[in-house]
Amino acid sequence: MTRFRASLVALCAALALAMPTPVFTQASTDRVVEGIREELMQLPYYGVFDFLAFGYEKGTVTLQGYAYSLNLKASAERAVKRVAGVDEVLNKIEDLPPSTFDDDIRWRTYYNIYRDPFLSRYAPGGAMLWGHRHAYRGAFGRFSGLGLQGFEMAGNYPIRIIVRGSRVTLLGIVDNESDKTVAGLRAREINGTLTVQNDLMVEKS
Repeated sequence: MTRFRASLVALCAALALAMPTPVFTQASTDRVVEGIREELMQLPYYGVFDFLAFGYEKGTVTLQGYAYSLNLKASAERAVKRVAGVDEVLNKIEDLPPSTFDDDIRWRTYYNIYRDPFLSRYAPGGAMLWGHRHAYRGAFGRFSGLGLQGFEMAGNYPIRIIVRGSRVTLLGIVDNESDKTVAGLRAREINGTLTVQNDLMVEKS
């Protein structure tokens, strides 16, 4: 019996070594990345106060960002797991703590930015083509100081408003430096905001 078990173990090991290892070509990787992005963009409660990003390497997806919407963190993980080619998901999305004071800052900042005549084309129904990535693809690696290098962004809102403890961070992509500057100025006009970190990227820079 002992000899039989040893032979069985040796056979299983040989079969494992003989099985082909997955081949990750650039084309197959691009298909998986596109599938992940589409799943995240279709999340029903993914809004302007959230920010999701992801990295993909050899079957493993790492999710990063901030979740204001309830259950968004778990929903994002479930959605990504549905994509063919995804074997493992590392979910590092940070849930933003509930705060009525932060909610007040969120909405006042939103209206101050998206109702500004200079920035109104970024709002729903504006001149921007919603559902388009707005050059998000591959841009996430250019963010500095966020610990998110090498990631890609997902989402429709070009200007994301992240509020935590009365501190505001603007994330996303705008067309030019003037738009970035104006968005930062509008965020700083909100009373009760302790700090504003303008991490908007300029698409055409």
